Amino acid sequence: MEEDSKKTKGRMKGDTIIWTVFFFLCIVSIVEVFSAASELTNDTSYLDPMIKHTMLIGVGVVFLVITMNIDCRYYKIISPFALIVSFIMLLITSLTGGEINGASRWFDIGGIQFQPSELAKGAVVLAEVMILSALQDGDTVDKRAFKYILIISVPFILLIFRENFSTAALLGLVVILMMFIGRVPMKQIGKLLGVIMLMGLLGFGAIWTLGENTEEEALAKNDPRVRTETIDKPEKKKGGGILHRFGTWKNRIKKFVNDEEVAPEKFDLDKDGQVAHANIAIASSNLVGKGPGNSVQRDWLPQAFSDFIYAIIIEEMGLWGAVGVCLLYLILLFRTAKIANRCAYSFPALLIMGLALLMVTQAIFNMMVAVGLAPVTGQPLPLISKGGTSTIINCVYIGVIMSVSSKAKKRDECLALNNDCSRLSDEE
Repeated sequence: MEEDSKKTKGRMKGDTIIWTVFFFLCIVSIVEVFSAASELTNDTSYLDPMIKHTMLIGVGVVFLVITMNIDCRYYKIISPFALIVSFIMLLITSLTGGEINGASRWFDIGGIQFQPSELAKGAVVLAEVMILSALQDGDTVDKRAFKYILIISVPFILLIFRENFSTAALLGLVVILMMFIGRVPMKQIGKLLGVIMLMGLLGFGAIWTLGENTEEEALAKNDPRVRTETIDKPEKKKGGGILHRFGTWKNRIKKFVNDEEVAPEKFDLDKDGQVAHANIAIASSNLVGKGPGNSVQRDWLPQAFSDFIYAIIIEEMGLWGAVGVCLLYLILLFRTAKIANRCAYSFPALLIMGLALLMVTQAIFNMMVAVGLAPVTGQPLPLISKGGTSTIINCVYIGVIMSVSSKAKKRDECLALNNDCSRLSDEE
C-alpha cells in the first residue's frame, strides 16, 4: 500500500503553483461553459454541454499526466515527426477541410474534428527551441540560428495565415519573442521586424483594395440555431481562391477602426451582433457581476462559449472575476519563467517558455477582443473556452511545464545538498 502511494505521488509531480492555476482555470471553464453554452442544448438536457466539456477536460488531464511523466529529452525525437505530420495536415485541411465562418480550419479523423494549427504551433515552437538550444554560443546564439528558424517557421505561418490570420500572427509573435529570449542578435531581429512592417503595409493595402465588402452572415445573425449549425456542423469548403478571406479581414478592420458613435436605436444588431452583445454583457455587469449562470447576453452573443466567453465571465463575475482570470494567465507566465530560470540547460528552459507564451499571448488577445481593444477574430480563451483540440493541446503544454518543473526542482535539491548532479541528463 505504501509503495503504491509513493508511485502515485511520483506521478502527480510538478509545480504546486502551476497546478493551482490549472485547477482554477478548469473550474472557471466548467462553470462558464455551463452558463454560456445554453444555446447548444436545444432538445437535450441543459447539463449536456457541461458534462461533455467536463469529460473533455478529464481527457486533457489524462494527457497532462502522461506528458508530465515523459522525460524532456524525448521531445527532441518527437520534433521532426510533429513537424511533418502537422504540415501534411495543414495542407490537407487547406484543400479539403471543413469550413467554419468562411475559413477551412478542421480536419476530420474518424468523425473527430481536429484543428491542425494547434498541433503546428507546438511543433514550430519545439523546432525553434531545438535550434536555439543547439546553437547557443556563450552569451549569444550562432547567427545561423536565425536562418534555420525562418526556414522552419515561415512555411507553417504562411499555411496557417491563408485561413486564420490571427493564429498565424500570434505564432509569428511567439517565434520572435523566442528569438529574443534565445539571444538571437538584435540586429537580425530588427531587420526581421522591418521586413514584417513593410509586408504588413503591403498586405493591408492588398486587403483594402481586393477585399469585398461582405458580411459574415453566420456570425451576424442572432438566431442561435444558425450559430449552432455553423459551429457544430462545418460545411465542406466551397473554394474562393487564395484571396477568399480578404473580404472578412477588410470588414473586421473597418469595424474596429470606425470610431463613429452610433445611437443605440440605430445600431445594427444583425451586422454587429458580436461586438454589441459583448459590450452589453460588460456594461451590465455593474462591476460585481450577476453571478454564475445568470448571464443574459449568452443567448444572443455568437460564440459565447468560445471566442467571447471572457465577456460572459465579466457579465457574471464582474470586474474582480475578469481581473482574477487575467492574473491566472500572468501567474502562469511568470511562474514558468521562474522555473525556466532554475533550469541548468537551455532546451527545457526555452521549451516551457515557448509553450507558456503560446497560451498567454492567445489569452491576452482573446480578452482584448472581448473588451473591444482588438478586431474580432476566432481565438478561443485557452483552457477556458469550449473546444476539443485546443483544450487537449493546452493540457499537454501544461504537462510539459510540469515535467520540466519537477526536474528543475530535483536539480535544485541536488545542488543544495552539494551532491554530484552529473547523472542528471542535460534535458533535466
